[in-house]
Amino acid sequence: MLAILPAAGMLLAGSPGGMAEAGGAAAHATTRTSAAQQAFLDTLERRTFDFFWERSDPAKGLTPDRWPTRSFVSVGAVGFALTAYPIGVERGYVSRQAALERVTHTLEFFWTAPQDTARAGATGYRGFFYHFLDPATGRRFENVELSTIDSALLLAGVLFCESYFDRANAAEARVRALAESLYVRTDFRWMQVRPPAMSLAWTPEEGFLPYDWGGYNETMILMVLAMGSPSHACGPDAWREWTRHYRWGTFYGQQHLGFAPLFGHQYSHVWLDLRGIRDAEMRAHGLDYFENSRRATVAQRAYAIANPGHFAGYGDSLWGLSACDGPLDSTLEIGGRRLEFHTYDARGASFVRIGDDGTVAPTAAAGSIAFTPELSIPMLERLSARYGEQVFGRYGFVDALNPTLDVDVPVHHGRVVPGVGWFDTDYLGIDQGPIVAMIENHRSGLVWRVMRKNRHVIRGLKAAGFRGGWLDSAGTGR
Repeated sequence: MLAILPAAGMLLAGSPGGMAEAGGAAAHATTRTSAAQQAFLDTLERRTFDFFWERSDPAKGLTPDRWPTRSFVSVGAVGFALTAYPIGVERGYVSRQAALERVTHTLEFFWTAPQDTARAGATGYRGFFYHFLDPATGRRFENVELSTIDSALLLAGVLFCESYFDRANAAEARVRALAESLYVRTDFRWMQVRPPAMSLAWTPEEGFLPYDWGGYNETMILMVLAMGSPSHACGPDAWREWTRHYRWGTFYGQQHLGFAPLFGHQYSHVWLDLRGIRDAEMRAHGLDYFENSRRATVAQRAYAIANPGHFAGYGDSLWGLSACDGPLDSTLEIGGRRLEFHTYDARGASFVRIGDDGTVAPTAAAGSIAFTPELSIPMLERLSARYGEQVFGRYGFVDALNPTLDVDVPVHHGRVVPGVGWFDTDYLGIDQGPIVAMIENHRSGLVWRVMRKNRHVIRGLKAAGFRGGWLDSAGTGR
């Protein structure tokens, strides 16, 4: 999922450049959707929600990394599951009581799970959690790392539930207390081993990894939560260190802050309403992060229409590159060309880099529905109509497809339909999460609206230097 650079140690994305076009809340007009499109979104949102409701362990709240292939638990996917449950309440998929019970079990598990330096038998340390957990025990899976970003995705879901379950009764007060305890325990400053930067990860065997987060990517939510902490807050210098590695440029006519896979333009926006609020970097370039994500999405669609790699199916009916499964790691001759394919990879297209083997991730367009509904929804409708159950099944869209790989060869993931293409057979939690959340943000603004009340989010955004729009009138939240 990540592309990292060693030692001096920054995960970079994006280079300083000019930005002529203005962004902001005024540019974010609501796009009307037809009755047929609303019906399609109803089906897609419900099926994607069902992935989290049916596949997560109801007793512990642990969500698998993927399904139906048996896998470890993904801590990041649990954060998306916690975000999905209140959406299910508002949509009438489950009762408030049922969602409350599921959330309570989840928070209780993570609050009481062992936190220590043992190489085995712990779930986390210093308030952070291991990237993957054993599904039976909820303890560290093999030798995976204590992950700052996956812990942040979990905590974002935790804080969403804290603000959503706001009623004056003991059960909802219990959720708020557990959520607050989990967040307050997280020692963000401990992860600043090379201050003011934030480390990617830590392991009991090797200590802190020799990499730090820097430059535009999916970790904005991590930085905001770190600066909003009431107990272990990182200072504003952490934000300045993160943003000083930004790279600006132009890709297919769109000037924006660069990061190649679209998940980096989506994850933080699941919880942070960045419309019309700006930090110093965005004020200097005359736009906001929402508009930046819109441009990155538009540029990827334009790239697919131009199709410089001559991949099958690319165009306005098939576009969107992000981290996802792929068919195999091999070079094959197809249609007289030798093409290199990959399994799981952070695919993307930007002026920063292009990583493309013809594998499209539906979550790339679906997770951008809030930014580009007029482009994303028709593409997803056509994708479903063209390939049917090969791409659109029990839990919505499978993780990926590749129409270029249409020859019958052994593959690592999924299956090949000769003459049609390769199709994944798994759904991935961290790719399902942005779909259900960003559909709801497009339709009702639910997650954004709830998170605008959270005092920790407000404090973190203000510490990062954000001003304007809803934030100026937010007060201290609750």
